[in-house]
Amino acid sequence: MIKQNLSNVLSSIEQAALAAGRLPEEVKLVAVSKTKPMELIHEAYGAGQVIFGENRPQELREKHPELPDAKWHMIGGLQRNKVKYIAPFIDLIHSVDSERLLGEINKQAAKNERVIDCLLQLNISDEDNKSGLDEAGAAAILDRIEEFPHVRILGLMGMAEFTDDKAVIRSQFDRLKTAFDAFSSNTHDRVKMQELSMGMSGDYDIAIEAGATMVRIGSAIFGSR
Repeated sequence: MIKQNLSNVLSSIEQAALAAGRLPEEVKLVAVSKTKPMELIHEAYGAGQVIFGENRPQELREKHPELPDAKWHMIGGLQRNKVKYIAPFIDLIHSVDSERLLGEINKQAAKNERVIDCLLQLNISDEDNKSGLDEAGAAAILDRIEEFPHVRILGLMGMAEFTDDKAVIRSQFDRLKTAFDAFSSNTHDRVKMQELSMGMSGDYDIAIEAGATMVRIGSAIFGSR
């Protein structure tokens, strides 16, 4: 069942990319495996899925040793005191929503003698209940990237508001792409604007049209909770 679900999702991503005039290989699938048992994750990995997204550091720390060859991404809100749980192995943190959090990631990365790849999370919907930087805050971090020698910024992440109005969703994804394009002029060797993480199960087709390079999809692969 997981294999077929994965195939369906990948086919859907391919169709959305082609419809947008893009190459399907430009869009990576992050399989959102939070709360899912390892049995299902192993099944997805066996079917060819490599990237898995989690939102709880302790759960991520427990799952990683069972599938160390997978690429584990932190996609949910991350508290500073939980960074230490994932710093030794995390492949990408999508949800850097403050300079203080980036400072802690830098500190824990240094302890583990590595450079951790991160995305800056922008609040593109301006909803108070959503985390994220505004464009000015993200720009300020990028201007001071030299102060964080153990992190590398690979792009941006954002979430559109929960609405059926596709025009609203599209405008918010376009806002993130505009910021992404603007920040791409940064020439620091630890700023590489190459990943744009936006789009989930209900809106990933719009995200792909807007330029997403990563979409985060869970229920269509693993089933609803």
